[in-house]
Amino acid sequence: MKVSYAPLGDTGMQVVFGTEISKETNQMIRRMTDHLKTHPIEGVTEWVPAYTTLTLYYNPSVITYRALQDSLQRIFQNVQEQREAASASLVYILPTYYGGEDLSFVAEKNGLTEEEVVRIHSSEDYLIYMMGFVPGFPYLGGMSDQIATPRRDDPRPEIAPGSVGIAGSQTGVYPLTSPGGWQLIGRTPVKLYDPDQEEPILLESGHYIRFEPVSKDEYDRIEQEIERGEYTVQTEKKEEVMP
Repeated sequence: MKVSYAPLGDTGMQVVFGTEISKETNQMIRRMTDHLKTHPIEGVTEWVPAYTTLTLYYNPSVITYRALQDSLQRIFQNVQEQREAASASLVYILPTYYGGEDLSFVAEKNGLTEEEVVRIHSSEDYLIYMMGFVPGFPYLGGMSDQIATPRRDDPRPEIAPGSVGIAGSQTGVYPLTSPGGWQLIGRTPVKLYDPDQEEPILLESGHYIRFEPVSKDEYDRIEQEIERGEYTVQTEKKEEVMP
C-alpha cells in the first residue's frame, strides 16, 4: 500500500491511503491512529480518520510540516513491516425497534416484505468507517444491496435521535435531532452522543455496530433504563484476520 501526503491549510496534513474504501485501508488507518495514541508526536494536536485518509492538525511552532511527514513515514513503514496490530475491534450491539416510517417503502422498493428487510438489516456487523456529519454519526459499511434504497427526494427538517436509516447502500444512526434525507426504518434508544458524559461520543471508527431487533415494549423498557442511568450498551470482541 502506498500513501501520499498533502498540506491542509497551514496547520494541517492529510495522509491519503489510495482511493479504495476497504477493510484493509481501514485497518491501516487504525494501526496508524493507534500508534499515535501510544506514541504521541510532539506538536500534533488532533487527528481525524476517514474512509481513505488520516488528517492531522499540528502546531507549526513546535513541529514543521517536513518533520511531521518524516515522522509519519517512519510510523507507516513500521506498521507495515512489523504488521503492527490495530487494537481489538468491538461490536456495539444496539437494540432497535424496527417500524420507521419508511420501512414499508424500503420493502416495496426492493420487492421484499418488511420482515425480510428487518432480517437482512439486522444480520450484519457493520464496520464504522468514519464518524462525521454531526457528533457521533457513524458511517457504516457492509449493508446488503438487497435493501439498498435511494435517499428521500424531500429531506425531513427534523429527525429524532436514534433513528436508523438507509441511504443508497449505506446505513447509519442519527445521534441527535437534525435534518436528513435517509429512509428511516427503525430507532434505537441508545444515546450515541451524550454531552453530559465524560466521553460524549459512544462509537469510534474501526469498530462495528450490530442492530438487534426488539419489541416496542423492550424499546420502552431500555429507554427508561437509559434515562435512569441503569443501562450499559453490550459489546462483543470481534476476531479479525490481519490483512
